[in-house]
Amino acid sequence: MGTVVIGMDPHKRSATIEVMAGDEAVLAGGRYGTDAAGYRVMLAAVRRWPERTWAIEGCQGIGRHIAGRLIADGEQVVDVPPKLSARARVFATGQGRKTDATDAHSVALVGTRMSGLRPVVNDEQLAVLRILVDRRRSLGEEHTRKVSQLHQLLLELIPGGAKRDLSAAQAKALLATVRPRDAVGKTRRRVAAELVADLERIYARKKAANTELEELVKATGTTLLDLHGIGPTGAARLLVEVGDIPIPEQGTLRVLERHRAHRRLVGRPDPAPPVAGRQSSDQPCFAHHGPRPTPQPHPGPGLLRTQEGRRQIRHGSHALRQTPTVRHRLPDDAQRHRPRSPDGPGRTTGTRL
Repeated sequence: MGTVVIGMDPHKRSATIEVMAGDEAVLAGGRYGTDAAGYRVMLAAVRRWPERTWAIEGCQGIGRHIAGRLIADGEQVVDVPPKLSARARVFATGQGRKTDATDAHSVALVGTRMSGLRPVVNDEQLAVLRILVDRRRSLGEEHTRKVSQLHQLLLELIPGGAKRDLSAAQAKALLATVRPRDAVGKTRRRVAAELVADLERIYARKKAANTELEELVKATGTTLLDLHGIGPTGAARLLVEVGDIPIPEQGTLRVLERHRAHRRLVGRPDPAPPVAGRQSSDQPCFAHHGPRPTPQPHPGPGLLRTQEGRRQIRHGSHALRQTPTVRHRLPDDAQRHRPRSPDGPGRTTGTRL
């Protein structure tokens, strides 16, 4: 009797299991109910394997109720993500049909082959936090649904309706200005007033839930509260879904800068060195273009670019060095009397008038 893995495909009213040995040999299996009688029969069927591990699919979802009962009875339970079991089912032999037996077989294969599956522990504080987080999420969904209904009624009562971010006090003030005469308008106003009263109660419940979550998160001593921009409610959701996130010892996290590195101005660049074997771009080339005027620095638009003398670029960044702009153009006489080559258009003789 070696160590065996019991793969389970859980449901609300039933659970299908398969007992698999270390060499992936199927030892037993069956379908049992999740009530008290079916649970006792299932434990009695696997009692002959003392070294057993339960691999349950979706311990954070539909398998939470059966996993909690097994942990309370001292059983060892690991969580199998649904993606891993689906991947094992795709590459398994057979017709590929998705049944409870094939699901239990794929879960058992994952539990036998994969290492590092997350064990399910009986953490009462985390369980309480999960219940409160689910309640807070349902309150937010209910608030959104009732606000949408209120917007629909106000659009029919008031021309143009109300603004997007509408609170209960603002909706009550809008309803005070509406006095419908017909029976349909009066009914709409009455239902809208009931929705406003419901929103006020939801606001009070959300405030109390946030306060309770904040106290519980601070009592856990988690490091999530050290992260910038994550409040107690967000920290509670992360604790329930992924667990705690460790923070490096050097302190707070590095905050990203508002601007990119090449847009930061910290130092004036050095002038570009001249290229060997080539004239500097600041000197006019008399052989081809004749004398040119002295280049002037481009002032640039005042709102988008700083003054040329005060322009600074971050040292060591990938920004190009700033050089004065020089426009290469021919003199007026050369442009008017440019000689053409007898070979064809577009060719010059290279001589200068």
